[in-house]
Amino acid sequence: MRSTVTLHVVASLDGFIARKDNSVSWMDSPGDVYEKGVPDNFGAEIIQSIDCYVLGSHTYEHALELGWPYGDTPTVVITNRELASARESVRFHSGDLRKLVHEILAPRYKNIWLVGGARLGQSFLKLGLVDEIMLMIAPVILGEGLHLFGDSGVEQRWDLTNVVAYKNGFVELSYRRPRAG
Repeated sequence: MRSTVTLHVVASLDGFIARKDNSVSWMDSPGDVYEKGVPDNFGAEIIQSIDCYVLGSHTYEHALELGWPYGDTPTVVITNRELASARESVRFHSGDLRKLVHEILAPRYKNIWLVGGARLGQSFLKLGLVDEIMLMIAPVILGEGLHLFGDSGVEQRWDLTNVVAYKNGFVELSYRRPRAG
């Protein structure tokens, strides 16, 4: 079984994933603004295909505040802080990300989604641990905030695999890491 790590992130038109205060209320859909778009319901079949989520501790805390969106799907929270969870599906990890992906997650899960944390996404990209990027662009300019990719290391090329425009004005860009050779 070959596992795939997908970095899923929502960004503003100007490349921010959160305001300076880490708020993300700007992600709320403005309603139907683009008639040619497809309905803006994120595919249930995609959600059901996710075997494991990986997120940073701040994203974890934010998800708890908003109402846990990950159900009982196994979730790994990357943190150096002492955190606790009443959910059996949540595990905490600190340390080597390569070991986490290759030795702990990949043998168990086929479809791994990295869903939160700018620094976490940047770290996974620097280490070459991301196989796919699913980037949702929101129809808003924030002007400042937390940068999407920031310092992601060296230049990387990605192959576009899909583009979807939604009625709510969001656009989803899907990329795959080019095959070696």
